[in-house]
Amino acid sequence: MIQVREAIIVEGKYDKIKLSNFVDALIITTDGFGVFKDKEKQALIRHLADKRGILVLTDSDGAGFVIRNFLKGTVPNDKISHAFIPDIFGKEKRKNKPSKEGKLGVEGISEDIIADAIKASGAHCNFSDSIVKKKKEICKADLFAYGLSGGQNSAEKRECLKKYLSLPSKMTANTLLDTLNCIMTKDEFTEICSQLFDDIN
Repeated sequence: MIQVREAIIVEGKYDKIKLSNFVDALIITTDGFGVFKDKEKQALIRHLADKRGILVLTDSDGAGFVIRNFLKGTVPNDKISHAFIPDIFGKEKRKNKPSKEGKLGVEGISEDIIADAIKASGAHCNFSDSIVKKKKEICKADLFAYGLSGGQNSAEKRECLKKYLSLPSKMTANTLLDTLNCIMTKDEFTEICSQLFDDIN
C-alpha cells in the first residue's frame, strides 16, 4: 500500500479503480477532456492543490499530455507534481482493440511500474507491505451527526459547509467526505460544524 498526501489526478474511472487497489489517497478523475469545461472540477483541483498539492498521473499518449499541460496551467508550479508512466505498447483487457497510439494507459500498467512512477515524482508518500487502507478520521456517521446527511435539511447544510470551505457546490456527499479527510482533521471538522450548525447537540 502506498499512502500519498497529494490528491492524485487521473483521466478516467478505470484508472481510479486501478489505483484504489494499492494507493491510499484522494483520487480525482478528469473524465478525459471533460475537465476543460468543468469549472466546478477545476475549482476543486485548485482547492486541493492549495491544501495538499496534486499529483498528475495521466496516460503517456498525446491526449494524456494535453490534459497534463492543461492542469499545469491551472495550478501554481509548486503545488503540482507529475508521475510519468513509460511507453508500453499493448491492449487493456477490457478493450477490444488497442488505443489510437497503441500504448497502455494507467489502467493497463503494472502496479510496480506505477509505484515507481509515484516514487520518482517527488510526491509525499509512504510505502507499506500492508494492503489495509488507513482508516479515515471523518466518517459518514460524522456527517449524519451534524445533519449533513440523512436529514431534511442535509443538502442545505452541505452547501453551507462547502461555501464556507470554498468547495464546488456540485460536489457529491461522498466526494465531500473524501475531500474533508484530505484537507482537515476530525477535530477541525468538529469545530467548524459546531460553529456553522450550533443547533446540533
